[in-house]
Amino acid sequence: MVIPGRTLPRPAGLLPASRVVAPAARRVAIVSASVGAGHDGAAAELERRLGADGFAVDRYDLLDLLPAGLGRAVRDGYHRMLVAAPWAYQRIYAGTERAGGSGPTTRALLRAAEHRVLRALRPDVGAVVSTYPGASRVLGGLRLGGRLTAPVVTYLTDFSVHPLWVAQGVDVHLAAHAVPAAQARAAGARDVRVCGPVTDPRFRPGGGPVERARARARFGLPEHAPLALLVAGSWGVGPVRQVARELRDCGAAVPVVVCGRNQALARQLRADGVEYAYGWVDDMPGLMHAADVLVQNAGGLTSLEAFAAGLPVASYRCIPGHGPANAAALDEAGVAVWIRDPADLRSALCDLVDGPLGLRQRAVGLALFARAPGDGPAAEIARVVHRPGPPPPPPGPGPQHRSRARRLALTTAAACAVWACAVGTGVATTNDGPALIHALGHGLDPDRLAPAHSQEGHHS
Repeated sequence: MVIPGRTLPRPAGLLPASRVVAPAARRVAIVSASVGAGHDGAAAELERRLGADGFAVDRYDLLDLLPAGLGRAVRDGYHRMLVAAPWAYQRIYAGTERAGGSGPTTRALLRAAEHRVLRALRPDVGAVVSTYPGASRVLGGLRLGGRLTAPVVTYLTDFSVHPLWVAQGVDVHLAAHAVPAAQARAAGARDVRVCGPVTDPRFRPGGGPVERARARARFGLPEHAPLALLVAGSWGVGPVRQVARELRDCGAAVPVVVCGRNQALARQLRADGVEYAYGWVDDMPGLMHAADVLVQNAGGLTSLEAFAAGLPVASYRCIPGHGPANAAALDEAGVAVWIRDPADLRSALCDLVDGPLGLRQRAVGLALFARAPGDGPAAEIARVVHRPGPPPPPPGPGPQHRSRARRLALTTAAACAVWACAVGTGVATTNDGPALIHALGHGLDPDRLAPAHSQEGHHS
C-alpha cells in the first residue's frame, strides 16, 4: 500500500483537486507495515493529525517495498506461525530479545529494501516517521549512510519495547508512557520523548446510561448484564475459544467476542454456545461503550482505544512473544491488570466491572490522553522536521547486548527443518521458503526451538 500524499477536499461536481505540493519542510512520510492492524492504525492517526496541522503526508507499507515480493511472504509466515506454532514465535521473540536485535538474514533483507524505500520518498520530505521496527532499521541505515538527510522518528506502538525497535540512525523515539520510554533507553535509544498514545478520536468516554443502552441495542446485547468484551486482534489469534468459555463459565460477565477477520473462529464460538461472537466490527467505539471491561491478549492498539473510551482493561492468556511483554509493561504502568492465574479471573473481572479497581483503571487510562495538543506525537514530529545537523551517534549497547556467534552459525537447512515443523507440513516447500526469511532473519537457534510442551505461548 502506497498512499502518495493527501488531496484537498473539493465541492461536489468539480474536477478532482490536484495533489498537494508541500512547501519546504512541510511534508512528512510515514512508513508502517500491514502486520496485524496496530502499526497501520497508529500510522493512520498520525497522518490525520499531521494533515490537520497543515502537513502533506505520504504513507508507505514497508512490506510492499521489500524486494522480490517478499513482504506478503513475511506477513503470511508470521500469521501462520502464530496460529500453527506459537511456541516457535515465543522462542524467536525471546532469542532476539536476549541477543539485542535481529539476525544476519533480516539485516541483509532490510539492507536490500533501503534503495526501494529511498526511491519512494519524495525529495522534499522534511521528516520520516516509522511505526514498525523493520522500517526503523531501514530508515536508520539510510540516515547513518548519509543517503537520507531528513530526520527519522520512531513512534513506539507498544508498551513493551523489543530491542528491534531501537535502530541506529534514528533521531528521536516517541513513547506513549514513561514505561516504554525507559525500556527504549535501556535498549540504547538516546533521544526518547514521552508524548502519549495516538488513537482514532472516535474512541472517547461514553455519554452515560442513554448512550450505553443505545449501543447495546444496536448490537443486540443484553440490556442489564455485565459484558466482557474479548478481543484478539485483526487476525483473531490465541486461545480465544478457551478464554470465551472461561469468561462464560466464571459468571462474572457475559462474553462478547470480536474475532477480527477470522470468520471461522466466530462460527466455532457460536457452535460452542457463545452467543455474542462477531467477525470484523466497524463500530468498535460503540461496542466499547456497550461493554463493562475489555479482555485482551496482545496489548496493542485495541488496549489504547479502550483506555481512550474509559473502559478498564485486563490482559489474560496472552499470545506468545509480545503478548506477555506488553501485559507486563501495561501492568507496571498501572493502566491494565494482568490476570496470570485462571483462579483469579472471576474476582478480578468483578472488581473491574463494578468495584474500586475498575474506577481506578478508568481514571489512569484516561489520564494517558490528558496532554495538551502541543505535547502530543504529531507536535513532536513537527518539531524535528528538517532538524539541522548530522544523524545522531550510534546508540550504546543496551544491557541485553550479547554475543551473536552461535546465531550466526545457523544454516539454511536447519532453519528449513524448523519451519517445516512450525507449519506442521513436514516439508519445506518452495512457497514456504520466502516466509522462512522472517524466522531465519531473526537468527533462530535450533537448540532453543523445540517446544517445552504443547501449551507454551498460550498462557500468560
